Amino acid sequence: MIKGSIAAIVTPFENGKPDKARYFDLIEWHVASGTDGIVPCGSTGEAATLDYSEHIEVIRWAVQAAKGRMKVIGGTGSNSTAEAIDLSKQAKDAGVDALLLVSPYYNKPTQEGLFRHHTAIADAVQVPQILYNVPGRTSSNMMPETVALLSSHPNIIGIKEASGSVEQAVDVLALCPKDFLLFSGDDFINYPLLAVGAAGSISVTANVVPEKMARMHDCFFSGKTQEALDLHFELRTLSKAMFFETNPIPAKTALAMMGRIKEEVRLPLTAMSPANRQKLQDVLRIYKII
Repeated sequence: MIKGSIAAIVTPFENGKPDKARYFDLIEWHVASGTDGIVPCGSTGEAATLDYSEHIEVIRWAVQAAKGRMKVIGGTGSNSTAEAIDLSKQAKDAGVDALLLVSPYYNKPTQEGLFRHHTAIADAVQVPQILYNVPGRTSSNMMPETVALLSSHPNIIGIKEASGSVEQAVDVLALCPKDFLLFSGDDFINYPLLAVGAAGSISVTANVVPEKMARMHDCFFSGKTQEALDLHFELRTLSKAMFFETNPIPAKTALAMMGRIKEEVRLPLTAMSPANRQKLQDVLRIYKII
C-alpha cells in the first residue's frame, strides 16, 4: 500500500541539465530520513520544463536510486492524452510503483473530458494510477462525482487532492470505495486530511524537512495523534514559506542554502527575488535548518 510521507521531489540542475549525482544524494537523504515515497517529475520536479527524454531519464534515475527502499510514483501527466499514455508506458517500463497523473492543464476539459482522459490512460497502461487535482495550476477542478466514477477503474487507486478544500476531500472520501487512497496535496492541511481518512501527503515541504514530515505521518498512523498535530503546527510557518514564490522556487532556494543542490531553475521560472530570499532565509534560521 502506498501511504505516509511522499515527497514531490525537486529536480536539481547544473549548467542547465538535470544533475544526476545530486538527485541520487537527495534520494539517499530521503531514504535515511524515513520518507515513504517520492514523486519524480511532478510540479515540484519542474516536469513542464523537462524535454521528453529528460522526463523519462529522471524517472529512471529515481527508480535506480530508490532501489525498492521507497515507493516511486512517476509524474506522467500531460494536456495531451496520447502523450500521457506514452509517458506512462515508458515510466512503467522504468519500474515505477505507480503513476501520478495531473489533470490536463491549459485546455480546460469538461468533467466528461477529464473522465475520458483518465479512463483512456488507465485502460492503456496496467500500473496503479493516482489522479492529481490541482485547480490552481490546471484551471479545472475535478469534481468529487467525477473522481467517484473514475475510482471504479481497477488501475485508478487514488487521488492527490490539491484544491485546498477540506470539504472537497471529504466528499471524495465519502463517494469513493473505502480502499481508494486520498493524499493531501497542500501541506497546510496535511493533518486535517489525515484526520478524515487520507493515506498521506504528497508534499513540497518534505523536500526541506523530510525527517519531520515522515515523523508526523508515522506518529499519526501509530496513534500518537497529539504529537502528529504538534508537528503539523510546528511545520506551518515553513510550509507557508515554500510558497513565498511559485513552487518550486522557494524549495530549491532553500535546498541550495542548505548546500544540497545548486540554486538553479529553468525558465520561465527565475531566481527568487532578494526580498523573498531574505524572508525565506529568516524562516530557515528559525527552524535551524541553516
